[in-house]
Amino acid sequence: MNADATVLYDAPGPRARVRNAVLALVFLVVLAAAAAWIIARFNERGLLAADMWQPFITASTWTKYLLPGLWGTIKAAVVSIAAALVLGALLGIGRLSGHRAVRWFCGAFTEGFRAIPVLLLILFTYYLYAQYGIVPPAHLAFAAVVTGLTLYNGTVIAEILRSGINSLPSGQAEAGTALGLRKSQLMRLVLLPQAVTAMLPALVAQMVIALKDSALGYMIGYVEVVRSGVLSASFYGNYIPALLVVAIVMIAINFTLTTVATRLEKRLRSGRGKRGRVAAVKVDGSIV
Repeated sequence: MNADATVLYDAPGPRARVRNAVLALVFLVVLAAAAAWIIARFNERGLLAADMWQPFITASTWTKYLLPGLWGTIKAAVVSIAAALVLGALLGIGRLSGHRAVRWFCGAFTEGFRAIPVLLLILFTYYLYAQYGIVPPAHLAFAAVVTGLTLYNGTVIAEILRSGINSLPSGQAEAGTALGLRKSQLMRLVLLPQAVTAMLPALVAQMVIALKDSALGYMIGYVEVVRSGVLSASFYGNYIPALLVVAIVMIAINFTLTTVATRLEKRLRSGRGKRGRVAAVKVDGSIV
């Protein structure tokens, strides 16, 4: 398999790369034309006038509205992603268990919560926690957002890991078994590292989705960056510039996350390739 290929797709050939480049260029031209038309319409109505951007060069707008909302978004996303990774690993491995009861339970749990919309999970847990006093009122919205994101993204990550492990060549598991590894050791030392490396792009994409879905906390009063942007816009009367600033902030965060993950994936792949080349050296020093 090509070094740039993954278990999801093969590396594109020369004709495919040319076709992809042409399609990307056409899309950029259409997107630029649409953006120019929208900006022209906004300017006609004065929605992008200089005074509409004035609040964003004052510190109070950021300290009172945007930065607290940004912190709420990052906090909910980090906690829910960490919990979803743990839940996804448990469910994904559980679906591959040799015990039928464990497989059925993990399968039913995964398919059930994966089919429920995130917003419904957030609303349900919010009213559940409020009804029975499970969480203090001050942390009710945060707990509901984290729980909903964890349940949904954890089940999706479970499927990603399960498909990644199943996509590995059967010789990996057979070699580990031949070496006398127990099933837990085989999973931890051989299968999981390769599966995580191969499925890292899909995992990062799911993390980005979790980050964006934290904005659904707006429905239950959770202070996140979208809600903060709307509150700022309602105070200053500049909805379009405020939403554009929020969009730019979210794009910057997602781009940073994707860039870090891409570099991590390259390092993991290059490190695995170097270990493979070292293992290919024979006892007498010659190269296989």
